[in-house]
Amino acid sequence: MSTVTRTPEAPSRAASPAPGRTGRPGVPLARLVRVEVRKLVDTRAGRWLLGVTAGIAVALVVAFLVWGSAKDSGYAGLLGLAALPLSVLLPVLGIMAATAEWSQRTGLVTFALEPHRGRVVAAKALASVVLGLVVLATTAAAVALARLVGSFVRDGATEWRVPGALALGLALALLVFLVQGVGFGLLFLNTPLAIAASFVLPVALSIVGGLTEGAQRVTAWVDLSLVTEPLMAGTMQGEDWAHLGTSVLVWVVLPFAVGTWRVTHKEIA
Repeated sequence: MSTVTRTPEAPSRAASPAPGRTGRPGVPLARLVRVEVRKLVDTRAGRWLLGVTAGIAVALVVAFLVWGSAKDSGYAGLLGLAALPLSVLLPVLGIMAATAEWSQRTGLVTFALEPHRGRVVAAKALASVVLGLVVLATTAAAVALARLVGSFVRDGATEWRVPGALALGLALALLVFLVQGVGFGLLFLNTPLAIAASFVLPVALSIVGGLTEGAQRVTAWVDLSLVTEPLMAGTMQGEDWAHLGTSVLVWVVLPFAVGTWRVTHKEIA
């Protein structure tokens, strides 16, 4: 009699999940934010940008205390003066955060450690906001110190009160400009191109807006530098918020959304 040898059946792949795949925690968002902050401050370009931004702001305040009008040298006015260079240079910080993987060719490492690219984008935006708030707080403290020293050097206004609307408006305006830089960086994925676009496009819009009366009515709704003036002055009223919302939608939300789509779908070289 012959015996029949049966080959054991291979276990079904659907029945047994791959080991180590279920219940595996991802990279915490807080850790991703810390990593992005370190990537901004650990590089020479990032440190120079932060130092130059704070240095220019303080230099403007000191120059105004020395040569400016004494009656206008209150703390609120000096804080608004220091916010001007921050509004120009802080977007560059957001651009550098968004384009790091593509300008330094570290995307393969970053997206291998965290495959969910949307979480990386969120971490970059949060890291830029955190670092921007630190720069703003440091600048405010430096302006207070300069104002205190200036009050002993020359006689002038000793007003230290800062209206709440002015303080919140300055912080909100600077964060808008900062997130705009992140959006431009995500949109172009190239640091020099994104920086050039963030400077050239608003200036071109302002020039076009001054040509005709009809263009002026349009730029009143979409010129970000124009609609943030009452915000930084703490004088926002009803229609000003509508202008701000429209401009933010055009210059911040739209580039950020399109840039996020590009990051999540772009092939890594």
